[in-house]
Amino acid sequence: MSEKNREGKRTARERLAVEREKQKSAEKRRRSLIVGASVLCVLGLAAVIGVVAANSGGDDTESDAAGPVVAPSGALGKDGLAIPVGKESAKSTLTVWEDFRCPACKAFEQTYSPTIHELTEAGQLKVEYHLVTLIDNGLGGTGSRTAANAAACAQDAGKFAAYHDVLFENQPPERDDTLADDGKLIELAGKVDGLDTPAFRTCVEDGTHNSWVAKSHEAFQKGGFSGTPTVLLDGENIYQDRSMTPAKLKQMVEEANQGQ
Repeated sequence: MSEKNREGKRTARERLAVEREKQKSAEKRRRSLIVGASVLCVLGLAAVIGVVAANSGGDDTESDAAGPVVAPSGALGKDGLAIPVGKESAKSTLTVWEDFRCPACKAFEQTYSPTIHELTEAGQLKVEYHLVTLIDNGLGGTGSRTAANAAACAQDAGKFAAYHDVLFENQPPERDDTLADDGKLIELAGKVDGLDTPAFRTCVEDGTHNSWVAKSHEAFQKGGFSGTPTVLLDGENIYQDRSMTPAKLKQMVEEANQGQ
């Protein structure tokens, strides 16, 4: 083999090695972003615990959103705190606790929503969404609550799933309380066909479901969960499993549906 050929092969190997290192670095950065987002949302929970401890005279959750608890149309479970998506006949149930301001929740949705949509549309999975205000309580502001109220208003209109996705797709930076603006929430409703109606606007502007959101967050606290997102498949916390992937979730759901 000539010196020129040897040099060419060596150069090709070096380029391949460099490319592999780039891919490893990119994957490491992606994982770090997701882990970092998760840490922020868990820190938000720690701040909530501190506030509750400092205000031991009573539970302020209800007082922050005075008024009757009005559950959105079709809500399920105790106190009607779960918003269902998918066919009731589906054998597997995914329970998701989310905050629309939480970056880790957005990371979860970006990674898993295509698989979740596929499984719900196939009738193999039903999802029960619970909305919380972790970031509001940890960092201040009201965007978690107002976005959750707007999502409940979308549920009244039969448009929850689509609006839920739009809210996460347009999530502002965690410390940016843009979602506290009713006008912004109504503007985003324009991205969902048929949602921006007078009834929806009134529901958003009046905070019709604010007390329901507060009740949902209270249930989250009482559940002893460590942060958002909390994701349970048939009662088992799967998001804490570091080996969990969309493909693994799909396999678990399909196995549960075998024999139907």
